Amino acid sequence: TVVKEVAAALELKNVFAEQIRAEQVKRKFDFVVSRAVTRMKEFYSWTHKNVKTKSFHSLENGILYLKGGDLDEEMQELKRPYGEYALSDYFKEEFFETKKVIYVPV
Repeated sequence: TVVKEVAAALELKNVFAEQIRAEQVKRKFDFVVSRAVTRMKEFYSWTHKNVKTKSFHSLENGILYLKGGDLDEEMQELKRPYGEYALSDYFKEEFFETKKVIYVPV
């Protein structure tokens, strides 16, 4: 997969990538990282069990999810605290104008 190739090229040793359905993942991780595949409430229900409870980072373990558009209503459904990072603050290309990384601590 592309993730495995990027991790190998960067010589990252702590990256695990699988191309399977989220609800089939059995391992636990510090962070679950994904592009948007469904609404956050549903994705959270599939993946929060895969996030380790003990954190060793300045950012608490959780979910990092790439989403686009107006997310206020969708994130209210989740009923959990979250952070929102606009990618347009980091990338100037038009593609990133409406894209965000949503961080949900678990």
